Amino acid sequence: MYSLDFRQFERTLRTQEKTLGRFTFRPLSIPEDTPLLHSWVTRPYAIFWGLQGASAATVEQEYRRIADSCDVYLGLSEQGPVLLMEVYDPANGSIGSHYPVNEGDAGMHILVAPPTRRISGYTWQMFTLVMDFLFSSPEINRVVVEPDSRNHKIHALNRRAGFIIEKQISLPEKSALLSFCARSDYQQAMIKDKDKTDAVSFFQATL
Repeated sequence: MYSLDFRQFERTLRTQEKTLGRFTFRPLSIPEDTPLLHSWVTRPYAIFWGLQGASAATVEQEYRRIADSCDVYLGLSEQGPVLLMEVYDPANGSIGSHYPVNEGDAGMHILVAPPTRRISGYTWQMFTLVMDFLFSSPEINRVVVEPDSRNHKIHALNRRAGFIIEKQISLPEKSALLSFCARSDYQQAMIKDKDKTDAVSFFQATL
């Protein structure tokens, strides 16, 4: 679908508190990854994924269906999987009827693995990992998302990354906020975020 070169992509991520290590991606493998997926998407924090109470067989069936129209990846730390990422062509889904799809648009879904311990800034680092991976492809000029209008946590991450809300739309499974982030929007958001982080770090160092 898109030329995302997972074999060549890697990032070393850091929060203000610590270095998180090296991160890469690999394609989802069904049925091998079914137990992992099932353990993530059925938890309460993943309620907007729509698979609460689903059996492992149902999750596997759903991801075989999703894989027909999406590229699905696992983000990996040096210790193991840390996130699930779906990339799709907006022209081929219901979202395509809500706006004029441009060449270079890529739809995206992200689910971060359930936390084993709290690390401040971790989810944001996972979000930037996905955005960096997407924009590593010269074919992708703009990322399109349609999060559930009730999912306030993802709205905050989207805003921080430079997404601009276009409008509220009705999809078969939810009321969603159609939002866009061009490559330049993300670049500017990351510069602004770095400036803010550097200012906080300086302030803390002078206390």
